[in-house]
Order: sequence, then structure tokens, then C-alpha cells
Amino acid sequence: MELTKRQYKILNFIQDRQSVKRSDIDIYVRSFDDKSSKITILRELEVLLEKKLIKKTGKARNITYSPLNHCELLKKYDVEEYFKVEADNRVIKYSQFNFNIFNQLQYIFSPDELLEVEKINDIYTQKVQKSTPAILKKEFERLMIELSWKSSQIEGNTYSLLDTEILIKENIEAKGHKSEEAVMILNHKKALDYIYENTEYFKVITISKLEELHSILTDHMGVLKGLRKSPVGIIGTNYKPLGDQHQIKEAVEKLIKQINLSTNPIEKALIAVIMISYIQPFEDGNKRTGRILANAILLANSYCPLSYRSIDEKEYKKAVIIFYENNSLDYFKTLFIEQFKFAVDKYF
Repeated sequence: MELTKRQYKILNFIQDRQSVKRSDIDIYVRSFDDKSSKITILRELEVLLEKKLIKKTGKARNITYSPLNHCELLKKYDVEEYFKVEADNRVIKYSQFNFNIFNQLQYIFSPDELLEVEKINDIYTQKVQKSTPAILKKEFERLMIELSWKSSQIEGNTYSLLDTEILIKENIEAKGHKSEEAVMILNHKKALDYIYENTEYFKVITISKLEELHSILTDHMGVLKGLRKSPVGIIGTNYKPLGDQHQIKEAVEKLIKQINLSTNPIEKALIAVIMISYIQPFEDGNKRTGRILANAILLANSYCPLSYRSIDEKEYKKAVIIFYENNSLDYFKTLFIEQFKFAVDKYF
């Protein structure tokens, strides 16, 4: 069950102020809804308490409401200021994996945000309905080429978009580049073709399906298949992912459960892409796998897939690192929705 607009506004009000008296909440709610009675507001607060989004302390007139950990997900950071401090000097909240994150992966989008996303996706749906099968195939090929290029570029691949197009369409490798770069791009193509041809298959996510996509994306790249059994490090951050293979499996199982429990496709996709990066369940290729799984989820639910074509790869990495270090999803969510809007506008 999603929050109502009024409940979400009350939650934001409490999150912004950290500790709020009941009388202050009454005044705030009446500022945008003067017909709300004290009983109505109390009921709304009870809903937020039941959903474990806020907590209540004190008695009678001294009662105050404050947010639970969920607010970390929505906390905003000045990205430019944050990264002026070098990784070793940054004060971070989480240097190790936070298992409590699974209790927070809900209500990531406000009702207004979800409504906006649905309206944007309606445009995509209308485009698809008006297009012929030949046009749809051509547009998906265009998106596939641009995603293969950008997703690989985020991982340090130096192919240009034009070189990527020639490689995919004519199987001609660009001169002056390592053969591994061509393999990475062609593996993206294989994975994207696979999810496009098997959309219904990704209605429900399983560990085996996740491993399947990872296997396609890292084929012939010297990466071990399956969940990793040894620790890994991440460049540019002091956050260290789980090192114990049993905990890694537990985290992946929790993630799969959360994705399948979520009722909204855009929320499912966002959880998938950021959490696979956070867990780092594989030896390599985690972010690539997250991006492709997110698109598989979107396609399975008749939502527009993302190409990430216009994203700045440095900003993408910054957004991921802020999530690693503080569990704040705000900046990554902003970039994700921008790319969703871009995809609907530019393709199909």
C-alpha cells in the first residue's frame, strides 16, 4: 500500500525537522489542507507509525515525532562539496555493508513522483502502440547500441559511440583498442537481445536469472561465474562490500525478495540497479549486471528501458559512492529518473 499525498507530506515535514511536536504538525497540515481535523491528522500519524517510518516519544503535550532510518535514503547531499574531500578524508556513515538497508527500501518515490513517472511512461506506451514491429525493432537496436556504449564507458571502456555502432552492426573492432573492450560491448548486445526477446521471463526475479545475466555480460572476460567467494575492493571509496560468501548469498536473497515484493516497476528497477552495485555479489561486472537487470524489469512490466546515453559517467559514479558511504539514494534516484525521461523522449 502506497502512502497518500498527505501522509508523504507529513513524513517529509518530520524528516526535514528530525523532531516535531504534534501541535507543529497540525499547523503544517492545515497550511495546505484547512479541512483536516486533529483526529484525521492523528490517524495519518498512526499510519506512519504502523509502517515504521516514524517513531513517537514522550507523553501528552510532550509527545514528539521523529523519523526512523528510512530518511537516510532521501537525505540530500551537496555533491560538489562532498567530493571536494578526498576518499581517505571523508567522514562516512557506512564503511561496511548495512543489512538494515533492506528495511528502508520502500516508499522511495512520493505519490506525486509515481504519478509523474506513470504519465511519462504513458507516452512511451502510446509510441509503442502506434509503431510497427519493424520500427520498434529498429528503435530498440538504437537504444541497445547506445546503452552498450554508455554502460561500457561507465566501466572505463574507451570505444566511441560510432566505433560501438560499427562493432555491433559490422563486427569490426576499432583500431587502437584492447580486444576486451570489444568483448564487453558485444556482451552487452547479447544480454540486451536476451532480455528483449524474453520479457515475460523477468516478471519475477530469481538468483539464477541474475546469475544468467551476469554470465552473459562477463562471457570470455576471465570473470568467475556465480556469486563470489572472496572479498573485493572498490576504487574511490573506503566502503568495503561483504566478504563472507554466506552473507553475500543472504544479501542477494533479501534483495530478490524485496524486488519481487515491490509493486511499482520503476521502484523495482531502481532497487535492482543500486543494490546490486552495493552488494557487489560477483567478482566483476556488478554495475553492468544491475543496469541490465533493471532494464529487464522495466521491459517485463511494459516500461521504457534506459540507455543512460546522456548521463555523465562521473556523476553516475558519484551518486553510487554517496549511496555506498551514506545510504543516501537521493542523487542516484534523480539521475535515474532523468534518464527515464530522456529515454521516453528520444526513443520509440
